[in-house]
Amino acid sequence: MLKIHTIIIFTFVLILLSCVDAKEKEKDGFTYENINTNTTKKVTNTKVLASEKIDLTNKGIGPVSSLELPTEIDYALAKNGEAIFKAKCTACHRPDKKFIGPAAKGIINTRTPEWIMNMILNPEEMLRKDPLAKELLIEFNYAPMIKQDITQDDARAILEYYRTLK
Repeated sequence: MLKIHTIIIFTFVLILLSCVDAKEKEKDGFTYENINTNTTKKVTNTKVLASEKIDLTNKGIGPVSSLELPTEIDYALAKNGEAIFKAKCTACHRPDKKFIGPAAKGIINTRTPEWIMNMILNPEEMLRKDPLAKELLIEFNYAPMIKQDITQDDARAILEYYRTLK
């Protein structure tokens, strides 16, 4: 009989304690903010994508070693560059969004003009030797940029078109 009383009292105490704990939880209310208040959040992936990196020192590998852009955009040259871009580049690139390759919009703010022209003119060697081009190749699922036999004048026109994409 004493054993039964002990079990009943023990069960009653457990029930009572669980009710008190539930009352305290009800008082706090449920919110998503309260779930992880005692945990430390760790950021594990802070790597910047190659397409989002800014590198205004790398001139790339190829025929263009120095290029000074005028402050004013040459809209006639840019219109020619847009036509060349549409004819030769849109299979893999879009002006304003990532596709098979990176978007053209904003590239003038993240790469040197020399790097851009060398990538257009000399993609195979750039992908083999330039660290940033190698990172882009990895980011875009190893889809290499194909040499399009674009002249240096045409590459300059495409670069001028890129300057209009803001």
